[in-house]
Amino acid sequence: MPPFDREGALKSADKALKQGRIDVAIAEYVKVVEAQPRDWNSANALGDLYVRANQLDIGLTQYTRIADHLATEGFYPKAAALFKKIIKLKPEDEYSLLQLADLATKQGTLADAKKLLQTVAELRNKRGDKKGAAEISVRLGTLDPEDLDARLRAAKAAADMGDKATALRELRDVAARLEKKDKAAEALEVWQAAFDIDQSDEEARARLLAACVAAGAPDRARQVARGAAELKQIAQAYEKAGKADAVLEVLGEVAALDPSDLDVRAGLALAYVSRGDLARARAYLSAETAGDHPSLWLTLAEIELLGGRTDEGRAAVVQALKLDRDQAQNAVAAGCRLAESNSEAGYQFIDAVADAALAEGDYAAAAVGLHEFTIRVPSHLVALMRLVEICVDGGLESTMYEAQAQLADAYLASGRGLEARIISEDLVAREPWNRANLDRFRRALVMLGESDPDAITADRLSGDSPFLATDKLDLNEGVSFDPAPPPAPPKAAPAAEAAAKKKKEKGAEPPAGSIELDLADALAALEAPPTPPPPTAPPPRSLDQVFRGLRDEAGRQSSEEGAAEQYQLALTYQEMGMIEDAFKALELASQSPRQRFDAASMLGRLYLDRKDTVHAIEWLERAAEAPSPTPDAGRSLLYDLAQTLEGAGESARALAVFVELESESGGFKDVAGRIDRLSKVQARG
Repeated sequence: MPPFDREGALKSADKALKQGRIDVAIAEYVKVVEAQPRDWNSANALGDLYVRANQLDIGLTQYTRIADHLATEGFYPKAAALFKKIIKLKPEDEYSLLQLADLATKQGTLADAKKLLQTVAELRNKRGDKKGAAEISVRLGTLDPEDLDARLRAAKAAADMGDKATALRELRDVAARLEKKDKAAEALEVWQAAFDIDQSDEEARARLLAACVAAGAPDRARQVARGAAELKQIAQAYEKAGKADAVLEVLGEVAALDPSDLDVRAGLALAYVSRGDLARARAYLSAETAGDHPSLWLTLAEIELLGGRTDEGRAAVVQALKLDRDQAQNAVAAGCRLAESNSEAGYQFIDAVADAALAEGDYAAAAVGLHEFTIRVPSHLVALMRLVEICVDGGLESTMYEAQAQLADAYLASGRGLEARIISEDLVAREPWNRANLDRFRRALVMLGESDPDAITADRLSGDSPFLATDKLDLNEGVSFDPAPPPAPPKAAPAAEAAAKKKKEKGAEPPAGSIELDLADALAALEAPPTPPPPTAPPPRSLDQVFRGLRDEAGRQSSEEGAAEQYQLALTYQEMGMIEDAFKALELASQSPRQRFDAASMLGRLYLDRKDTVHAIEWLERAAEAPSPTPDAGRSLLYDLAQTLEGAGESARALAVFVELESESGGFKDVAGRIDRLSKVQARG
């Protein structure tokens, strides 16, 4: 078969056109296109002939075939030209519009692409093709990655069509781009939209949670959070937002989901303890959750004791003190508070604190807690007996006598006359002039059924019977309990003769000593017949004078002992952080000349710590007026006083103190330099 004559066919077609025979020309071009399908010029000419022959659809088909091929081969401008040719002939040709939009996108002319797609969308909406219009909206939205609004519309359209994959893809990418632009609030809404489309989408949920937390919206985050770890994030967000109640609620959910999370349970317990809500704290508190939190152990102790579990409660107090000795003050406060409703439970706190203090040899600290407790529960016999015992062992006489008085009153209140009598006898022996002690003694006698308590009291005060008698019967005379006694020392004069001799030699009031001795002398003097005194001897004293002397001497002794005790208590109070109590104790201690230096200097330095310069100077000056226990202590005090005066702007007074210090101990610290500087200041002034 001879080869196809392309040129002859084209000449025949051209001749036919010139003759006006278009159908013949079309037939010739058909032969050419069929013989050579890739002859695009001939195919285009054939399309033109169909259009001229009013066979538009057939002509457009030729154009479309050519344009599709050119687009496939990458000849975008030529393909676009053919599609535009088609649209010019048939403006509603949707295929050509879409292909043109695609070619415009590939060539980077996005504005043209959008116009073309919008035209298609309008055509579909016009003919009621909602789904088709939605598809175009999706294409419009995905056309420009930076047109986030359009992409959001596309996502919505895809979701409306049921195309979740496209919708989620768009929403995820848009949200990620918003986050990169630091638009957390907008990103949050996009993630919410993604989660609303498909709540089973774990990625969308996790990103929504993170977005809510980042945007400071814990309420919304809580709605999508799952698991203990995510709830902890919500709790942190609530804490940052200052919503304490919500924090506790969320952590409660965490504790319910993971009971083994001791840190969360301990945190909840601490939080509810700080609020005073022990009922809720108890739900999370145990020995395991208390761990190494001493405050939680104290709370656990309170809960156990209120529940009647004494051993467990006391053990919890002991553990708290073991972890932190400084918790003693809190334990005492808890015991005193608890005592208002349950004295026995409160006492367990106090007793455990006392044991801990005694283990360290700190009798004052042990006494402080018991003293505070007995102030609130004055009739607690066990606490009072323990306080007396500790005071005896620690030599805290002033506190001991006060505790004895309370104990006697408690015995009287409980109808235990014998115990009350024994204690009150001891108190009267110490202070026979004290009416309160005498009254206790008398009440005890009445309680014991004595017919004449006043006579017994008078008999005891006379010195002829026990507790004020001076003639003590020694039944062990000549008997030694030592395995190898040393040689007997020279026999000493009886106490009464020695005291009388000393009194005679000095010609003054009896020295501080035995109350029994002075009272016996006074009573003996009253019973003896009056004799004229020597001209130089002082007149005999009346009974009132004798008792006044006893009171004064005992008062002096008691004052010194009490001052020393108050100073030791002040040290304990300071160590326990009870600064206000330390101030009071130091002021009492400073009233004694023996304690004034230490107490006043300590007060001055405490006021310095509080930045109270006026009171600091006042007490440091009082200390400077008292004898210092050592030269170094005196120098240090003067240095602190001068330094404080200088800091307060009193240069002249500071200079005077520094000069005094330099004259007494040259070369002490930087005193010389300070004197030189202050002298220049004074000179300039």
